[in-house]
Amino acid sequence: MERTAKSWTLSDEFWEQIKDHIPQPKRDPNRSYQRKPGGGRKPLDPRRVLEGILYVLRTGCPWKALPKEFGSASSIHDYFQYWSQEGFFQNIWAAGLHTYDEMEGIGWEWQSIDGSMVKAPLALEAVGRNPTDRGKKRNETQSVGGSKGAAAGHRHLRR
Repeated sequence: MERTAKSWTLSDEFWEQIKDHIPQPKRDPNRSYQRKPGGGRKPLDPRRVLEGILYVLRTGCPWKALPKEFGSASSIHDYFQYWSQEGFFQNIWAAGLHTYDEMEGIGWEWQSIDGSMVKAPLALEAVGRNPTDRGKKRNETQSVGGSKGAAAGHRHLRR
């Protein structure tokens, strides 16, 4: 079957390497079921499910915007949740690292943690006003327009 190469499609070679890592649904022995094992709707094709998950992760679209070609968006999301709980994605990540280490070799002694310093847009409520403005009185802070007077968003009514 010829497949177009998109960033969310799986190559046959990659699929062969990971298909045995996919967690199989288990029945709870303490629960009573109305249907016999194998009853109800047939499970979705795991390869198609994984491609649907990769589509959402790659494009950044909401789950509900997932194209119908992958199946029901809520079902794909349920698989994603279950597979995440079962450690599927961590397992294939570890397997990929192991394979890469065998092929190219990972310089583990040269690894470091990277970080970044960015503004936290929601931190204002937690820490208070800007440190440079904390000692000033309310009417001494500058408004958005740059002129001194009432702080942005505050109006003083004349009486």
